[in-house]
Amino acid sequence: MAAGALALSLTGCGGSADPAGRLGGKTPEATPSPSASAKQSAAATPSGDEAYKKWGLKAPLEFAPKPDRKPAIAPAAPGKAQVVDRIPVAPADKVVFLTFDDGAEKDPEFLKMAADLKLPISMFLTDNIASSDYGHFEKLRDNGSGSTINNHTLTHPNLRTLPFAAQKKEICGQQEHLEKRFGAKPVRFRPPYGNYNDDTLKAASECGISQVILWRVSMQINNFQYAEGSALKPGDIILAHFRGPSELKGSTEIQMTTRMLQRIQEQGYRIGRLEDYL
Repeated sequence: MAAGALALSLTGCGGSADPAGRLGGKTPEATPSPSASAKQSAAATPSGDEAYKKWGLKAPLEFAPKPDRKPAIAPAAPGKAQVVDRIPVAPADKVVFLTFDDGAEKDPEFLKMAADLKLPISMFLTDNIASSDYGHFEKLRDNGSGSTINNHTLTHPNLRTLPFAAQKKEICGQQEHLEKRFGAKPVRFRPPYGNYNDDTLKAASECGISQVILWRVSMQINNFQYAEGSALKPGDIILAHFRGPSELKGSTEIQMTTRMLQRIQEQGYRIGRLEDYL
């Protein structure tokens, strides 16, 4: 597989909000049978008793506990960051992971939603997009849900078009910004558009990144876009974005996230904290 090819079959950062025709993937409006949610694990921990109603859900979210043993992921090549595009969990372990990119939208209501529902979100922030209010994302990180802040470059370029030195400047530069603002350099990175090459993996490693996180499912306005098939798979990393009405054809970040959580529930999945599996 060419570097970044699978991830690019989905809408990455900067793409249109509902590109089913352009991408050729399946974005079904019809949702799976509600009976799927009845099969959710009885051992999972529900969210707050009333929070799910407040945010438009029909039932509490189900959360996967931290695994006793982390799944085995293919190791990185020497001198390069490891690439992760799905967590290799058991087929019966119906767990997915939430990731949000960029940082354009800074809706205070989303902070309330994430805290109420206890959403563990892995954030991948771009400096020239998110830095106008890094405090917003700090509040999201510190709400007790286990959310994290990760690297998504300084200016959101297509890294595969840049030479090694320029790629390293984009990644290391954001490492320095995030360390200065949040107190530590992240160890995880997502390339804009899911586009990377060997230079990206080498530059990321030299900047202190151990893992490059991709995805196989992206959330559009109403439904998921899949890299393969027409349903979630165990271990899927879901890509979403901090986007507002101007990019979501009038929908809000809250509405988009509610629909995403509804789709997860309809397919009988629990939400895990990505970092617990890495």
